[in-house]
Amino acid sequence: MQSVTLHTRVGKDGILKIETPIGFTDSELEIVLVVHPVEEPQPLLEWPVNFFTDVVGCWEGAPLVREPQGTYETRSEFK
Repeated sequence: MQSVTLHTRVGKDGILKIETPIGFTDSELEIVLVVHPVEEPQPLLEWPVNFFTDVVGCWEGAPLVREPQGTYETRSEFK
């Protein structure tokens, strides 16, 4: 048994056309086709659609308070 993974696109007519050499000629084959739709990736530099609409104002707990941030070390400047 041979496994072949292809990434392809279905045309506007809704018909999937597969043309790939698999090394068999003049033979009967049993083909198992598993269709797994590929999700369109979200651009990594953008917020998901409706992100702010969905999350702003959703906090129902105690009011959020920013605590003092403390001190940090003083470093030498680069020249």
